[in-house]
This record gives sequence, C-alpha cells and structure tokens, in this order.
Amino acid sequence: MIFLMRRLCVHTITTKPLSLEDCLVQFPQRGVSGITIWRQALEGRNLGTVARQVRDAGLEVVSLCRGGFFPATTPAGRQTAIDDNLKAIEQAHAIGAPLIVLVCGAVPGQSLVESRKQIAEGIAAVLPAAEQAGVKLAIEPLHPMYADDRSAVNTMRQAHEICDALGSPIAVGIAVDVYHVWWDPELKAQIDLAGQTGRLHAFHICDWKTPTTDFLNDRGLMGEGCINIKQISDWVDATGFTGHREVEIFSNKWWSVDQNEFLDQIASTYARLYS
Repeated sequence: MIFLMRRLCVHTITTKPLSLEDCLVQFPQRGVSGITIWRQALEGRNLGTVARQVRDAGLEVVSLCRGGFFPATTPAGRQTAIDDNLKAIEQAHAIGAPLIVLVCGAVPGQSLVESRKQIAEGIAAVLPAAEQAGVKLAIEPLHPMYADDRSAVNTMRQAHEICDALGSPIAVGIAVDVYHVWWDPELKAQIDLAGQTGRLHAFHICDWKTPTTDFLNDRGLMGEGCINIKQISDWVDATGFTGHREVEIFSNKWWSVDQNEFLDQIASTYARLYS
C-alpha cells in the first residue's frame, strides 16, 4: 500500500475548509506523500516556517498554485501580472516548491491570439527569475469553457506552441489536468510530445460529472464522472513520467462534507484506480 500511494498528492484547494496545519496532519495519515500548496494558504504566514512544517510532516511540496493571468488591456495591467508572478516565484523558492502552475489568463473581448501573445511575453518576462530560483513553470491548458476570461490556452497543442515560441527553455513545460483536456482528440499525441520534449511537468486528476452543475466548483472525485483517468494516466506514465498524481478537486459538494471523510474517500478511490 505504501508503494501504491507514494505518487499521491493532494492540493490544499481540494480540502479547502482545512487549514494548512490540518492538511499537514491529515494528508500523511492517508498515505499522501505530496502536497501542492495554493497561494492563499500562505497569506500571513512565515514562508520559512511553512517549509519546515511541510518537511516535519514528511510531505514533499510538489508545486505552488498558481501563477499566470498575464493578459490585460493595458501595459500597467500586464506589469501588475508580471510583478505578481515574480512574487509567486519568490514564494515557491521559499517553501521549496520546484514548480509553479500557470493559469494563463484571458481578457473578455480581446482576441485569443492577442492573449496568447501576451501570455508568451509574460512568461518570458519572469523566466529569468524562475531559472535563477530553480523554479519551473508549467502552463496548464484549461477547458475551452474558460477561454473567455480564465485562459486563452485551451489545448496542449497551444501550450506546446507557446513553449516553442519561448525557445523551449527547460524551465517551461506543461501541466496536464484531465478535467481540462480529456476531450481532446489529439491528447495522446500531445502527451507523447510532452514526454519527448521534456515538457511534462505535472499531472492532475479528478473527474467530469454529467451533468455538471457549476462551471468551476463541481469537479468529481475520481470515478464520479466520465473521464477515462486510468487510460490517460497510462499515456502519461508511458512517457517516463514518474511524478505525483495530483488530486485537484473544486467542489461545493465535497467542501460541504467532513473533510477527513473526504480524504478517506480520496485515498480509497486512488488505491482502487491504481491497484
């Protein structure tokens, strides 16, 4: 069982009602070995203390969520986003997170082509700081339903194109979230390409419920929906990826229940999925 669970990571947003301290106690009790920390969990905290607490809990910081949101209609707005991402890089370095997940952003009414251009420019602006800090950046394609205001990057192909435009730096790669890309007919080929190019930086799992009741906060626990998670996991593993499988669930339903019971279900569902 210990070997089976060694790749299980849970995002702090998944158990949103729990404090960071609660997560550090409860996650290891279920065999969780990795934690992805969302930036709101760091507010008002000493980052050095957080790094020590995570180490003492026996957890590995897998990534920091989130950076991005680069597009804006004004230069000042774009600079604000760059400054925030520079802060995220400092936070990641301070807590020992090797990776920042980028939700890249979009502007309603602005062309997706222009937003993607601004995304590439924004990443280029913060890339030297990330490289100096030893922090990687992972572009996360988001489902097309978010193309208006959350991300102009909606497929792995588009993420690859941005990596290409940046000159394919080692520090920039892709976060594959099954919730966002499961529908893509090119998915296997794009995962294969990410493996070949060394761009497969992160892998997130949850499920797509049918019908979905909320565009943001109705993700399902693995097995609750229609995504063939195991097949996509096999494609990811076939590239040589051995990183954590990160459970990232935004869910009003699951946030409303006892979070310790929810963690029990995450662990048992994960064990069944990967047994």
